[in-house]
Amino acid sequence: MGNIRKNLSIPIIENGAMTSIAVTVIVLVFMLVSVTSQSNINRNNTLVRRYCSQYGVLDETFFLRNLNTTFSSLRRQLSSNSSVYHATARTIINGESVYGLVWCRLYLTHPECLRCFDTAARSVRVCGIVNGGHVVFDDCNLRYENNNFYMEANVRGNVGVCGNQTSTQSAFTETVKKVLSDLRVATPRKPDFYGASMRQVTGSNLKVYAIAQCNINITKSDCAECLSIRTSTLSDCLPSTIGRAFDAGCFMRYSNTAFFRDNQTTDLKPFLKGDQNTKRAIIGGVLGGVGFLLVILAFLLWNRSKKSSARPQGKSTGATELLQGPMAYSHQDLATATNNFSTEHKLGEGPFGEVYKGTLNNGGVVAIKKTTMHSRGRKTYFENELKIISNVHHRHVMRLLGYCNKGPHLFLVLEFMENGSLDKFLYGDKRGSLTWKQRFEIIFGIARGLAYLHEQYHVTIIHRDIKSSNILLDNDYQPKISDFGLVRLLPEDKTHISTKVAGTFGFVAPEYAIHGQVSEKVDTYSFGVMVLEIISGRRCTDSIENGSVTHNLLDYAWDLYEKGMHVNLIDNTLDPSEYAQEDVKKIIELSLTCTQSPASTRPSMSEVVSLLSDTSPEQRAPLKSTVTETRVHIPLDTSTSDTSSTSKATVSNAELSGR
Repeated sequence: MGNIRKNLSIPIIENGAMTSIAVTVIVLVFMLVSVTSQSNINRNNTLVRRYCSQYGVLDETFFLRNLNTTFSSLRRQLSSNSSVYHATARTIINGESVYGLVWCRLYLTHPECLRCFDTAARSVRVCGIVNGGHVVFDDCNLRYENNNFYMEANVRGNVGVCGNQTSTQSAFTETVKKVLSDLRVATPRKPDFYGASMRQVTGSNLKVYAIAQCNINITKSDCAECLSIRTSTLSDCLPSTIGRAFDAGCFMRYSNTAFFRDNQTTDLKPFLKGDQNTKRAIIGGVLGGVGFLLVILAFLLWNRSKKSSARPQGKSTGATELLQGPMAYSHQDLATATNNFSTEHKLGEGPFGEVYKGTLNNGGVVAIKKTTMHSRGRKTYFENELKIISNVHHRHVMRLLGYCNKGPHLFLVLEFMENGSLDKFLYGDKRGSLTWKQRFEIIFGIARGLAYLHEQYHVTIIHRDIKSSNILLDNDYQPKISDFGLVRLLPEDKTHISTKVAGTFGFVAPEYAIHGQVSEKVDTYSFGVMVLEIISGRRCTDSIENGSVTHNLLDYAWDLYEKGMHVNLIDNTLDPSEYAQEDVKKIIELSLTCTQSPASTRPSMSEVVSLLSDTSPEQRAPLKSTVTETRVHIPLDTSTSDTSSTSKATVSNAELSGR
């Protein structure tokens, strides 16, 4: 202490000044005491849990750029207004979508919220170059994924973190249970989905501090369910003096140490009043309506057999029924519908099964696909696939109506398309019967169906075998994408790299055929090739003589384009008065853009839809790689105003050897 005092410098102050300084010092002392009493808070902002995806990204450069942009947008939103404690952002360039979400606890000051976000942003980057990360801190949550997860609530399971110290007072345990129960009930009813409460432990000077918070994007019922599970988890922590429980949609915490100020509690009483009244109303309603329910039950039992046979099975029944999943048929029903799968009912067959035309008991006409499952693993795959594709509902995607398991066979009951597959109209027995208007509507419809599967459905579906024989036409010649026997569904975080190539020669993207790399752009490539078939009326594998050179359809189209002669690709069975050459040329150029390499230079299907929707789309000229390897970098913003000019990317041997 002596050494410390020697280092202190005490100024000499005149008497008059001393009085005012003394007053100032006293005021400062009182302020210091006041601040200390208000800030005696355990605000350590502990990292509770970190989750990192196990899946990489398709393009690290674009992914990191999109991740940085998303994080910058989140911080900018938080900084824009002192009342903003929640933000979402999405960036998508070249197919590398990055969705972001941050939410801070409402007891924080706004600068504290920003500091928590900065800490969380640094922490989640520890995950590395993966397509998803999630960090949970005491004071905030930050998550990013390459799919829309904003409304997810209960996906992590029963996750809780309990403290090491315990309380020996039974009153402490009871107080914690009571405050958690009140928060569980009240928080989902509050507009901000947030509650904070402090309770005195009976017969003790201990206090219990607790909060509950839900992500404001989720529904009230999901919030209630999430908090109910977390309340149970925290009850298991007791008699620990500290507990935390969380999931994607909510966060709960209690402690015997203050982590928010006493004046930051929320009034839960208005949101608890209806709880007992609701219980009484439910009991009264149940007792009062039991007689009515018995009558209804008797009627349902009497009518059950009629309901089963009268249920529409081969016709459109609306999205509500669709969301309930596909109907389970008996094998006898399907055998009867197809005359025991007779040859005259057979529509065709492929490597993954046979297709039959069937007429159900209610008169509905359907297509029934019979597939052999050689192993349990394959059966499990189909069952998991069914759960997801049964909810696909789009006018340009084939609808799954039902299924049947029988021994090693799986039967899929699908919509029946009277006009059959597109390939018959392009180079089969119905060649030349499609008008230009019909062909354009088919192209447009397929693009919209793929955009739905890639970006608008709740999981990303990549078909991997888009071709003209997998496009069926209804009575109005509207297309439907079919044959989901080859569909591969991406896992939860939506990125999948497969080494098993499935597809048809001529339609398969080079990065998929060579390296087994799968992304939505694989379907974009196949779509581009198929558009060339639709416009030309030729198979993509046809050998086409062009002077002294023999091309396939894609190379032939590129050669014509580079010579400014791509109008010569148009099917000569089309009436020239039905179309404007410039319009068809633009669609040819768009189809070539879809077949560019590397995959990152191809447009997404939503971009294709946008270009097709525009009567005069201004698009960059397609650029053809000079090598078959998909490792050539082509600048995204390369464009030319002269669409007839030759445009190629060149790569030196040194560049190739360096990759």
